[in-house]
Amino acid sequence: MSVTYSTAAKTARMNAVVTQIGTSGKIKFRTAADVLLATFTLAATAGTVSGDTLTFSDANGGTAGILNTTGAAAGAAAKAEITTSADVVVVSGLTVGTSGADFIVDNTNIAIGQGVTITTASIQHAA
Repeated sequence: MSVTYSTAAKTARMNAVVTQIGTSGKIKFRTAADVLLATFTLAATAGTVSGDTLTFSDANGGTAGILNTTGAAAGAAAKAEITTSADVVVVSGLTVGTSGADFIVDNTNIAIGQGVTITTASIQHAA
């Protein structure tokens, strides 16, 4: 039998994620081989929770579609993690893609100095 959480429990858990991220956390994109490709700085409060979904905000207070940075290395973005401002991992195992992923981007092939934009920046609690 699978585990099912109430809406209130999901909301509480996602709010706990925001608390753990703390002030000015980060979203990091990596290759399958763990090469760090890009780092996005989140707002002082990482984002907002509605039900079971956490939608992230950038350092300028914007939401998905304006999370921008530049590539730090070259490669194909295959996975993502969310860290504190001190680079402590809070959530890992997230996916990156142009559709059907945790973080939707304009292009998964990143070059050094290339602009990288997240068009959808949210994660949803499991059932």
